[in-house]
Amino acid sequence: MVKLKIDNQEVEVEQGTPVLLAAKKVGKEIPTMCWHEGLGHITSCMVCLVKDNSNGRLLPSCSVAATEGMEIITLDDEIKEARQMALELLLSEHVGDCEAPCQIACPAHMDIPNMNRFIAEGKPEEALKTVIKDIALPSVLGRICPAPCEGACKRKPIDGAVSICLLKRFVGDEAADAVFKNLKIQPSKNKKVAIIGSGPAGLAAAFNLQIDGYSCTIFEKEIKPGGLLRTSVPDGKLPEEVLDKEIQNILNTGVVLKVGETIDTIRFSEIKNTFDAVIIAAGNSKQIYSDWDLEMNPKGIEVNKDTYETSVPGIFAVGNVLRPSRLAVRSLGQGKEAAFSVGQYLSGKEVKGEVRLFNSKFGKLLKEEFTEYLQESVETKRQVPITNGNSGFTEKEAIAEAARCLHCDCRKFDNCKLRDFSEEYKANQKHFNYSERKPVVKKFNHEILVYEPRKCIKCGICVQLTAQNKEKFGLTYIGRGFDLEIGIPFNEELKDALKQTAKIVAYACPTGALALKNK
Repeated sequence: MVKLKIDNQEVEVEQGTPVLLAAKKVGKEIPTMCWHEGLGHITSCMVCLVKDNSNGRLLPSCSVAATEGMEIITLDDEIKEARQMALELLLSEHVGDCEAPCQIACPAHMDIPNMNRFIAEGKPEEALKTVIKDIALPSVLGRICPAPCEGACKRKPIDGAVSICLLKRFVGDEAADAVFKNLKIQPSKNKKVAIIGSGPAGLAAAFNLQIDGYSCTIFEKEIKPGGLLRTSVPDGKLPEEVLDKEIQNILNTGVVLKVGETIDTIRFSEIKNTFDAVIIAAGNSKQIYSDWDLEMNPKGIEVNKDTYETSVPGIFAVGNVLRPSRLAVRSLGQGKEAAFSVGQYLSGKEVKGEVRLFNSKFGKLLKEEFTEYLQESVETKRQVPITNGNSGFTEKEAIAEAARCLHCDCRKFDNCKLRDFSEEYKANQKHFNYSERKPVVKKFNHEILVYEPRKCIKCGICVQLTAQNKEKFGLTYIGRGFDLEIGIPFNEELKDALKQTAKIVAYACPTGALALKNK
């Protein structure tokens, strides 16, 4: 046995124990990419660096054995910087998107690929449940949104972007009755929120807060709710009955609507003193807001861009009160995000707003990559509704169009060590990008597994696991130096290489390189 100190905590371990495991014994979790319990160490990622306090040297904790009298520091500024650099070196060769470009381009950050998958499977209700997590007015937005998401679609240069807006409209029209009837609403938190304005921002804020258990009241100066959705959309593009129905779906959650309410300085003061929080979403009227003692800028109300908090505690602002805009989906997205911040405020948490995680992205597809992505899609051109869009997609058309999605999002976007640690250490993916990227390769010749070599960090975990489990072929190192890759020996197929260990290596892979086809 040997004794050592980890961050000034004394610990006793067996001779030869890696510093990594000694640190765990005193509750210190050191990040690792190439370490896997029960396997030999590879020491390839260098993310697990720690410092020997006696000489200031940085050591890979997974492979350096604890010795008598050793004093280890597990985290300081130098270690942070070294880990960040190690991650940036890994990212420099990592070719893959964490989140699909369409989702990044959507101002409401809707999970578009997941919606598409559910539609393609003939599950419009599940698709709509996905949509309303981010977009409270799917049928409305499906008709009027200019579709920035489609501009970012990776299928666009092949044979036209996926018709995302028409698909959103389809599930909104098709599944709303069933989904909203059975909508899960959290128990009341006994907190009241006032929302001034019933445009897309106010409606979205009310919907998201109400289903989360906060009692919402919307104050609207006009006789009918909807804001610019009711007054500024070209005739025929948004039928009044569609808008009315979607607003009613929101009100049916328990939101109280008070129309004909003009909010002057006195009334605002009354609301502020009556409610636990207030969201201003009433359009641009600078003079009025100045009279409410809110800090202003040349465009509108001044807010924290991450949380939508104004200069007055408990008062938030979204939509056109911040700056003039006719993009309803942007206002709606802000309403959803402000609701999240209000929830933090009312629950006594630090108000940080919705967290945007690190997102790996590699840009446009190369021509030679078209066939790689089409492997899990269909070679069908963009669908045009038989009614030329006036009545939207039929169910058959929607299923066919949704099947065109290229599955650009990573199958491990919420379970990837590389992403998690890159977020934690604020890694910059472009720091060491000095050369042209390698083309994406996708290997689907396996019943349940997908292998994407360009996402691989060459940690070797899968090589050891397939050997340990006595796969006939398994995986191995191919090439040398910068050309080193993990591949299948003797040019065998993936289905033959991983007969017993497909799930094992998929769960063990620290990135999305090896992943199950169905999440």
